[in-house]
Amino acid sequence: MTTTIDYYFAPQSPWTYLGHERLTNMAKAAGASIRVRPIDLGRVFPVSGGVQLKDRPKQRQAYRLVELARFRDYLGLPLNLQPQYFPVVPTLASRLITAVQLSEGDAIALKLAGALMAAVWAQERDIANPQTLTQILAESSLPAKYLTQTESVDVQAAYDAYTDSAIELGVFGAPTYVLDGELFWGQDRLMFLEQALLKRA
Repeated sequence: MTTTIDYYFAPQSPWTYLGHERLTNMAKAAGASIRVRPIDLGRVFPVSGGVQLKDRPKQRQAYRLVELARFRDYLGLPLNLQPQYFPVVPTLASRLITAVQLSEGDAIALKLAGALMAAVWAQERDIANPQTLTQILAESSLPAKYLTQTESVDVQAAYDAYTDSAIELGVFGAPTYVLDGELFWGQDRLMFLEQALLKRA
């Protein structure tokens, strides 16, 4: 039986970006599959005590930048601490990932999600802009039709269902990795997820 990781994330999250490649490599090494689950943090935060970045105390906002720089340098990943297009409304990008996931499967959606995160944090691109998303689809060898599908009832229903599922599980931030009902919140908990995967090997 294949081990499955449910991957709850938001494409605008720098922490999700920092852990994305490590997660995919870890799952591959463990022979595990990943179920792609983009979620609406705008719905998750109010029911879990989360606070939008702009509403956090200045001390927390400042320390966030320190931690991002530390992880960027430690992991050797390109990351602009204050990218041009952030904050960014993630709804269209999240629904695009969902549309691709429904049609192409989790593996292709996972690659697209990584491309969208890199667009925000490494490439200074606006993932709320349909033209940018069309370009990223092309770069990912995916047809532009998926952008149109973001408005479909099925895509919105799936996106809502993933968010509902996250709330029911107790997810309160992104990224959260769920293995057999156990939550691992944050890219800095990937080592614990790896340990859990090794126990199942």
